[in-house]
Amino acid sequence: MKQPFEGLKALGFVYAGVGAMILKVLAEFGATVVIVESMNRPSNIRLAGPFKGDVVGINRSGWFAGGNNDKYSIALNLKHPRSLEVSRRLLLWADVVVDNFSPRAMKGLGLSYEDIRKVNPHIVMISCTFQGQTGPYSHMAGYGPQMQCLTGFAELTGWPDREPDLVCMAYPDHIAPRFALCALIAALDYRKRTGKGQYIDLSEYEATIQFLSPVILDYAANSRMQSRNGNKLPYAAPNGVYRCKGEDRWCAITISTDAEWEAFCKVIGNPAWTKEEKFATILGRKKNEDELNQLVEEWTVGYAPEDVMAMIQQSGIAAGVVRNCEEVLDNCPQLKHRNYWWTLKHPEIGEYKVRSSNFKLTKTPGQLRMAAPCLGEHTEYVCTGLLDMTEEEFIDLYKDNVFE
Repeated sequence: MKQPFEGLKALGFVYAGVGAMILKVLAEFGATVVIVESMNRPSNIRLAGPFKGDVVGINRSGWFAGGNNDKYSIALNLKHPRSLEVSRRLLLWADVVVDNFSPRAMKGLGLSYEDIRKVNPHIVMISCTFQGQTGPYSHMAGYGPQMQCLTGFAELTGWPDREPDLVCMAYPDHIAPRFALCALIAALDYRKRTGKGQYIDLSEYEATIQFLSPVILDYAANSRMQSRNGNKLPYAAPNGVYRCKGEDRWCAITISTDAEWEAFCKVIGNPAWTKEEKFATILGRKKNEDELNQLVEEWTVGYAPEDVMAMIQQSGIAAGVVRNCEEVLDNCPQLKHRNYWWTLKHPEIGEYKVRSSNFKLTKTPGQLRMAAPCLGEHTEYVCTGLLDMTEEEFIDLYKDNVFE
């Protein structure tokens, strides 16, 4: 059957991670995707490791390769006076434009929505920027680590006796694309019904903040300012990551009700300490949480984390093995069953594994067909094959160094 986005033509003026992730889903489910790049200012993730075989190269980044499969790359110097000739043809070809440059960057290149709609009034454009297109701080640019600080993630991450920490390098960049795709599908539905294009102004700041709703609600209702507290939660005890049998093996356990606590005690054989009055209620367990965590770990350390997880989950309690990268990539039967990892072949780095989307459509499950492109790998094909440029036109622009 046809894929959901088959026939859709998407154009990306993207840098870093957010825009690439939006386009990755469109490509996986059938859209023809072209990304505009330049050797003069390559995407920062092309320049970031890890690099295959530890050999540094603009086409060897595992980070870039993992998020840009099934896309065509055209090398285009957007600051060249004649680049607008090519951009105009790309815009006439496209149904969707995705950008994640700063607002001033797109305007400076003559590629704001107002500029683009003059070329193609039916186009749907989505701009995923740091803090949106309007407001006193809309001009500010930034990346995922700065966003974690701006939204307050860093204040909540880490241990109370240490400095603020980050969840990972660019965690918010994995949040915004989900909202972007929902908005984009809605805009495409609107265009299908009305024939009119639309502009979507997505603020990564606003998309990320909603993940802090419980913390914000606590402040609004109780004037309580939450801060770093390690693995502790205000409504659960024991709650943490506990050492298990083996070298650096761990299992996460969360118990939030008295019924779960009673079930847990039964699983571990009801040792004498579980009957102590101080552990009888959630309030008591919270008050004595440090001691409780030590006692729980005295039990978990005797078992493999998989066994701990199985025993506890069978009693209806949340628990999960802490896996390392090798286990997730090569040894997880669940991910293998769902065909989550795909193997693609890249012209420079050879075979590598790529994640698919984390959802399945029963009729149109999506496919990964083509490895991430080398920078400018498809310039000629895009121009002459997709844009119907004549060979003479292409050579003329090529000689004028437009494609670089």
